[in-house]
Amino acid sequence: MPRSTNWTRNETLAAFHIYLQLPFGQLHRNQPRIVQLSQWIGRTASAVAMKLVNLASLDPQIVASGRRGMGNASTLDKHIWDEFLAANDPVISEAAASFGHYAAQNGLPPYVDVIDEMPDIEEGKTSLALVQVRVNQARFRRAILASYNATCCMSGLRVPKLLVASHIVPWSMDAQNRLNPSNGLCLSALHDRAYDIGLMTVLPDLTIRVSKDLKDASADAFTHATLAVCDGQTIKQPERFRPAPDFLTAHAKRFGYL
Repeated sequence: MPRSTNWTRNETLAAFHIYLQLPFGQLHRNQPRIVQLSQWIGRTASAVAMKLVNLASLDPQIVASGRRGMGNASTLDKHIWDEFLAANDPVISEAAASFGHYAAQNGLPPYVDVIDEMPDIEEGKTSLALVQVRVNQARFRRAILASYNATCCMSGLRVPKLLVASHIVPWSMDAQNRLNPSNGLCLSALHDRAYDIGLMTVLPDLTIRVSKDLKDASADAFTHATLAVCDGQTIKQPERFRPAPDFLTAHAKRFGYL
C-alpha cells in the first residue's frame, strides 16, 4: 500500500538522483524511471513526480528561468540542495548510492539506470573500480544530456548517439568535480574532440572562440562550415546546471584564449 509518511533522506536522495537524469519536461507520473522508483519505495508515481517538481522548485537555474515547482519543498529538500550547491560530487555520490540501495533491494544491479550504456561489462570479470568509473561516466553523460535536452550546445545536433558529455576541466585534472554537471558541456563528437584539444573554447560569458588554425583561409570547407562558423556565437544554454564560469575560465586559460 502506498505510503503517506514523511520522506526519508535516502528516499529523497534517490529521487534527487532521478532528478539529475531527467529533462525538466519529463517530471511526470508516467515517466518510467519515476514509476520504477515509486514501486521500489512504496509510494505513488504521482508522489514521486511531485517530489521531483518540488526539488525543481529549489533549482537556482529553474527558478531564474521563471518556472516554478509546486512550492511545497520540505526542509529536507532544502538541506540537500544546500549541500549540493556547497559540494556537488559528494551529494551526487550519496544520491547514487541511495538509488543503488533500492535497486539492489529489488534484485537489480545498483547501476541499473545506466546498464544500457555499458553492455560490455561482464559481472565477475570486470574490476569493481573500472565498473564504478564507467557507471560514474555514464551517469554524468545522462545528467548533461538531460540538462541540454540532448542537443549539442554549439552545433544544435540532436542525435544522442553522436553526442558527448564533455568535461570542461578534465576528469584527470579535478577529482572533486568529476560528477558535477556544471563541469560539462553537451557537444557533438566532432566538437567535443576540438574542445578537448583546445581548438575551441567557451568563454565565461558563454561565447565560443575558435583557434586561428580552424579559421585559417586554407582550411577546408567542411571545417569552416562546422567549426570555424561557431566563432563568436553563444552556446545554447542548458535548462539546468549552467557551466560554471571558473571551469570555463580554466579551460580558456589552459589553451591561451585568456
